[in-house]
Amino acid sequence: MSDTIEKIKCLIIGSGPAGYTAAIYAARANMNPVLYQGMQPGGQLTTTNEVENWPGNPEGITGPEMMVGLQAQAQRFGTDVRDGWATKVDFSGDIHKVWINDTKELHCETVIISTGASAKYLGMPSEQHYLKMGGGVSACAVCDGFFYRNQEVVIVGAGDSACEEAHYLSKLCKKVTMLVRSEKFRASKIMEERVRKTENITILMNHDTVEVLGDEQVVTGVKALNKTTNEVFDIPATGFFVAIGHKPNTDIFKEYITLDETGYIINTPGTSKTNVDGVFVAGDAADHVYRQAITAAGTGCMAALDAERYLAAKE
Repeated sequence: MSDTIEKIKCLIIGSGPAGYTAAIYAARANMNPVLYQGMQPGGQLTTTNEVENWPGNPEGITGPEMMVGLQAQAQRFGTDVRDGWATKVDFSGDIHKVWINDTKELHCETVIISTGASAKYLGMPSEQHYLKMGGGVSACAVCDGFFYRNQEVVIVGAGDSACEEAHYLSKLCKKVTMLVRSEKFRASKIMEERVRKTENITILMNHDTVEVLGDEQVVTGVKALNKTTNEVFDIPATGFFVAIGHKPNTDIFKEYITLDETGYIINTPGTSKTNVDGVFVAGDAADHVYRQAITAAGTGCMAALDAERYLAAKE
């Protein structure tokens, strides 16, 4: 074995609520966890301005603040938090091999995958500007809809998630305009009917988003294109929600870990176990339904406990 290979008892890949919670539990169980933060230290929540639904913070907390606190708590119990990201794995043998930044090789007794999922965006400069500003662009209605109570918002999407989020927003907002880019929904009929029957949801079929409008600080509207008539017009709105899907960050595992057709890791129901012994999953890498910080943290706890029991059974 080369001197450059490091042996690790518990490796955690990813640093959102799932990864840090797994680290807290693993560290307290004397598993000496090593956590690599990945491409986006802190995960999706670092792009969220206010988190008001995290238990124990009655006044709310910012996403970055929350991640700093979780990291500090994990480190308090001895987690080795490192910069870098996993670029390759080999789970074919008894030793779980992981390469960091294509150079450093790790041999791990257990691995907890908490690489999360990335929201898909339209990619327009104006959209990305207001997303970074925290000024009115969001990919999570459940997370951020509360901030737009009694206001007018626009949502883009055509699937079940888009319909679900539009319906959720309709209970909070004065008006919801739904931009569907094609001539028909991709959602199930029952979800389509639900939004069509909701009085304060306006559905514009065959419409594209041209630009997110604003005053450089916050969103004030959306410029849309009617693809049937080529008419371009402005829709007043203080919030712009993108519901065109998420991509789980699981590509490097697909040779060894069972994924569903969209790339989410399939775990044994009721556990965090994957199809590979000693490899566990937590958070949004396996969750395409809830995608909340609190559910991610819960599965992080499960993964650490499952890893601890796996190690105990081997002794």
